[in-house]
Amino acid sequence: MKKTGKILVVDDNAGIRSTLKILLPMHFGEVQLIPSPTVLLSTISSFRPDAVLLDMNYKSELNTGNEGLYWLSEIKKNFPAVRVILFTAYADVALAVEGMKRGAFDFIVKPWENDHLIEVLAAAVGSPKAKKEDKGTPAAPAMLWGGSEQMRKIHDTVLKIAPTDATVLITGENGTGKDVLAAEIMRLSERAEGPYVSVDGGAIPETLFESELFGHMKGAFTDAHADKVGKFEAAHGGTLFLDEIGNIPLTLQAKLLRVLQNRTITRVGSTKSIPVDIRLICATNMDLRSMVSRGEFREDLYYRINTMEIHLPPLRERTDEIRPLCEMFIRQYAQKYHRKVSGLSDMAVSLLESCSWPGNIRELQNCIERAVIMSSSPTITPDDLSINPAEIKSSSPSPSVQGEVDTLEGAEEKAIRAAMKKFSGNLTLVAKALQVSRPTLYSKLKKYGI
Repeated sequence: MKKTGKILVVDDNAGIRSTLKILLPMHFGEVQLIPSPTVLLSTISSFRPDAVLLDMNYKSELNTGNEGLYWLSEIKKNFPAVRVILFTAYADVALAVEGMKRGAFDFIVKPWENDHLIEVLAAAVGSPKAKKEDKGTPAAPAMLWGGSEQMRKIHDTVLKIAPTDATVLITGENGTGKDVLAAEIMRLSERAEGPYVSVDGGAIPETLFESELFGHMKGAFTDAHADKVGKFEAAHGGTLFLDEIGNIPLTLQAKLLRVLQNRTITRVGSTKSIPVDIRLICATNMDLRSMVSRGEFREDLYYRINTMEIHLPPLRERTDEIRPLCEMFIRQYAQKYHRKVSGLSDMAVSLLESCSWPGNIRELQNCIERAVIMSSSPTITPDDLSINPAEIKSSSPSPSVQGEVDTLEGAEEKAIRAAMKKFSGNLTLVAKALQVSRPTLYSKLKKYGI
């Protein structure tokens, strides 16, 4: 079979270059090796490789942070179609994961296995070079309702209020999915076919607040080179989601209230009132009632925005949603990072369900993203999960000598006991479900007295 594909290797280790100079030509059409990234861009320009195997660190005086990430950025900026595989020592795996998020195709840890190295390079060479780069952040997950009493009540409420134009205030901790719930309300509403405009109220500078929300006219201020449609006007006929409303300064709340009362906006630099027909959904992680009592949030605005108030409970109170959320994130990131990962072991699920997740769904999503990148098998196991032991909830019915903080062993014991119950003590099935060998399972059973 004719060998195809052009590979460029960049590594300052002469021994590694010598080894790859022998190995790679056995599998690919053309291979070029250079010891320094100083000629990297010019070499790519002349050699036109399909993939670059890029070392993460060099003996240069480059003073821009990690060199691998710097040169990855330069390659993606100048040659976006070229696939980059990061070549890293085990100690730099965290940097390699960051590189994956910045557009690297994959990473190889030194010392490498030849078969794995060839497999990754072959995948990079075989991938469509003209494929559109994924520059956006992962899409928000679909709304998962779970089976808890709290979520059932919220679901019932949403079904009742979605078809109306009632203003909704969604409260809850950061990362609980307030934006997802807002989008779900819009999807079920009479305005589903209209525009959906999302605004982070806390991210808008005070000096640009009116311009961003209400628009401006050409020449209204310096750099106003053209007329601009504001967020309210853009959402006309649809839904406006105003996130982090508790962060809007008190001085600007009166202007927001006036628009909500009159349902008209006036662009900066104009005297013409423009009617706006919107359904408003707001969200916050703050206690607005307390802010009102302290004079930090206008009472009249508070009552204007919470015709209906929905509080989203934290993920630690919605553990039945963890597995389906993880499965959804696995599908998303397996596709994004070209990983053959399709599920989680029961022990991994048990460990995930035992965590307190202070960052809620957003933290869980980041955990699964990293696990998909790090996993070397189709099934994510506890070893693939970066779990902080301090975030593991107690699995004991009453406080132990360790207080309310359980250990990784506690989560492991819980998973084993659950599997033993599920498979009626069949050790072969239990070992298979937990992704461990039978001797390892015997050892664990003895350790926990099961």
